[in-house]
Amino acid sequence: MKNHSIDKFDQNRDSVFFKDGVRRIDFVLSYVDDKEGDKKAERRREFEANLEKAGLELETEDKSESDDRKTHYLKIHAPWEVLATYADVLKIKVPFKVSDIPKAREVPLEWLSHPFRLPENIMRPEPDYFTAPFDKSKVDFFLIDDKDTFFPPSTRNRIVYYILTRCPYYKEDRKEKDKTGINRLLNNGTYTSAYPLHDCRYWKKAQDMQCESERYHLYRYWARFLCFYKEQPLNLIKKYYGEKIGIYFAWLGFYTEMLFYAAVMGVICFVYGVLSYEDNITSKEICDPKIGGMIVMCPLCDKKCSYWKLNSTCLSSWQSHLFDNEGTVFFAMFMGIWVTLFLEFWKRRQARLEYEWDLVDFEEEQQQLQIRPEYEQKCTGRRLNRITQEMEPYLPFPSKCARFCLSGATVLFWTCLIVACIMGVIAYRLAVYAAFASVMKDSSTSKIQLVGSLITPQLATSVTASCINFVIILILNFLYEHVAIWITDMEIPKTHLEYENKLTMKMFMFQFVNYYSSCFYVAFFKGKFVGYPGNYSYMFGKWSTLRNEECAPGGCLIELTTQLLIVMAGKQMVGNVQEALLPLVRNWWSSRKGRSHPESTYSRWEQDHDLQNFSQFGLFYEYLEMVIQFGFITLFVASFPLAPLLALFNNILEVRVDAWKFTTQFRRPMAAKARNIGAWEEILNVVAIMSVVTNAFIMAFTSDMIPRLVYLYAYHPGIEANMTGYITNSLSIYNISQIPEDNLPEAGENPSWFNSSTITTCRYRDYRYPPGHLRQYTHTMQFWHILAAKLAFIIIMEHVVFVVKFFVAWLIPDVPSEVKARIKRERFLVQEYLHNYEVEKLKMQLSQSFCLSTETASLLPSSPNKHQVISECV
Repeated sequence: MKNHSIDKFDQNRDSVFFKDGVRRIDFVLSYVDDKEGDKKAERRREFEANLEKAGLELETEDKSESDDRKTHYLKIHAPWEVLATYADVLKIKVPFKVSDIPKAREVPLEWLSHPFRLPENIMRPEPDYFTAPFDKSKVDFFLIDDKDTFFPPSTRNRIVYYILTRCPYYKEDRKEKDKTGINRLLNNGTYTSAYPLHDCRYWKKAQDMQCESERYHLYRYWARFLCFYKEQPLNLIKKYYGEKIGIYFAWLGFYTEMLFYAAVMGVICFVYGVLSYEDNITSKEICDPKIGGMIVMCPLCDKKCSYWKLNSTCLSSWQSHLFDNEGTVFFAMFMGIWVTLFLEFWKRRQARLEYEWDLVDFEEEQQQLQIRPEYEQKCTGRRLNRITQEMEPYLPFPSKCARFCLSGATVLFWTCLIVACIMGVIAYRLAVYAAFASVMKDSSTSKIQLVGSLITPQLATSVTASCINFVIILILNFLYEHVAIWITDMEIPKTHLEYENKLTMKMFMFQFVNYYSSCFYVAFFKGKFVGYPGNYSYMFGKWSTLRNEECAPGGCLIELTTQLLIVMAGKQMVGNVQEALLPLVRNWWSSRKGRSHPESTYSRWEQDHDLQNFSQFGLFYEYLEMVIQFGFITLFVASFPLAPLLALFNNILEVRVDAWKFTTQFRRPMAAKARNIGAWEEILNVVAIMSVVTNAFIMAFTSDMIPRLVYLYAYHPGIEANMTGYITNSLSIYNISQIPEDNLPEAGENPSWFNSSTITTCRYRDYRYPPGHLRQYTHTMQFWHILAAKLAFIIIMEHVVFVVKFFVAWLIPDVPSEVKARIKRERFLVQEYLHNYEVEKLKMQLSQSFCLSTETASLLPSSPNKHQVISECV
């Protein structure tokens, strides 16, 4: 069909229909004239001619009719024949009967949830149907009231996009396989954009009664922040954007709901730390001038660090108690069980959505229909598919191996680059600590008296190093994103699903190392390989001056808390600025432009053209952001019980910010199907298992909990078990005269209170025999008892949590019994209706044959036996 050349008449251009007001616009392509106009115009002519041969109908808006007088718009409509043909090819499920399965009964006290509910027409925009894959030869079997509205807009744009990605733009006499698809035309600038249309402006309903105004309803009931306490209209989201985006918001909403319970327990744990503040004997001893003020500690670095008194860490010891207390052990075990409940209940929620959204039979073979056009273009070899018995493109094994090796080497190189950067940050910590220690060596006479009394050298080093590490994380993320996409493209995955899974694994592996490596260092390496005075360990061996870091007398947990807080909160703040504040400026300008234009001149396709394009990786980055956050609140939650609360506040904002972006900032995405969250589910399972191990090790080796318990029950000298004397017991003694010259402070570095004639020993954090003992400076029996207790705690905690996890996973079935019954019932009814339909169809055919044979027999001698046979068949 040729382009429609209809004269302009006075009509509302804010419409989703052709100029005739009848044919719906299913897709829009835009382009501008430039220097290579002739070459690109030739491509467009061939492409559009092939689109018309495929059955699509086109209508062009000349640049003289556009707002900027530069952009041409090509509007595409798919008529019924095209939609029916490709719906049959893609096995799209469509309704054939209204469901008669009764809905679930109302839950008792359901009225309590009414304030959080949305109107029924928003939650259920269409009735429940029995559905079956569309078959063009059985059109009368399906519920087709109006062919123009039978396929919803999301299905229509999915079909048209399928055609666009496979339509060639070469001439018939010159078959060039690489000259195929809209994506290639977008990359070479032949077209500037390709997008389906929103159905109306988001701030008011469409004037055309044929438009559904679903975008307006989504904005009003979902995208506004004042709706943060309301449920999400998932069915409407699915209907408008497709199942893939719908399943993302269903997962995000469920994750946010479950975070509420983790946040409540985290707050309870933190409140316990605050309420038990006054009972913290360990911190009281550190802060006591007669105990902590009399204990002289050995220098923490060579040359620049001086001797210091234990009570200088008074504030950090109080801070550490807020997170390192008895409640933390309970919270760590609770989170191990919580993560199992979250994953198991999500599987049930996902199974329910699969049933409600007709995704139960959406299997791998349907994904194979979504072979990437790039795969078809680049794989010139052909081989017989043993299942379909059809020739299909394939990538030769040697080429696949070479691409895989190059991809693996690239990922390994970037992982090593991250490790090198982390080593650089560690070196910074070691080098700068000496500078901070030198500046803050005597806070009573220093010019920074106020700051010096609040910030210790350890805290100053930790905060600055964490900030530097966070900046490095952001830079490496920006660079690696492009590398990951490039190497995934190079591997030439066959299907869209395979492409997404490969990219997901590469990006998550990199992000895992990038975001969590610094936390792993503080949790499991810092303070563990220090040595002791006279035999210190160095980062790059004895020849270097970078002595390994020590933990504060209260342990390294408060430093892990600081590191986690800065990286996690910093990531969330940067993400919210990128997602909310920057688009707000753009939204203000575009809204001002849109609202100032009368509807008769500012067309629907121009309004959507001015919006941001929703890239194929848009949803991928949303998942990645949430899964990285999930890692923070599970892998290291024992060090910061308030992490789930921060995540909860962020996610409440995230749901509405994402909804606002989809409804106001982005062009309408191409609808896509997905029955689950894909590879992310496996990643969440792996993180959940790792979290049990990491939290057990944090409680054993990073926290000071186990040494305190061993002292309380085995080494306390008094009759009544309490923590009195623990600080003195946990610090070993070293003779200052035996400290090597290289480890001693330089002249003038020692504080004014230090007198070498009266102070002959210093303390350090370890369990070693004192000078003069037969086994001086070797580990005491208490050290081995504590080590055994730590290992026993890890084994017990892991086994208890894993047993409970597996028991809970076994107890909670992945698919609710009610859903299983409904699926079986629906399949039975579908088969029954199909059988009845075929029988009725056969009866009609036989009846028609009988009528024809009767007419013929009236002219011939009668044959009673033949008539009897036909009658019996009917």
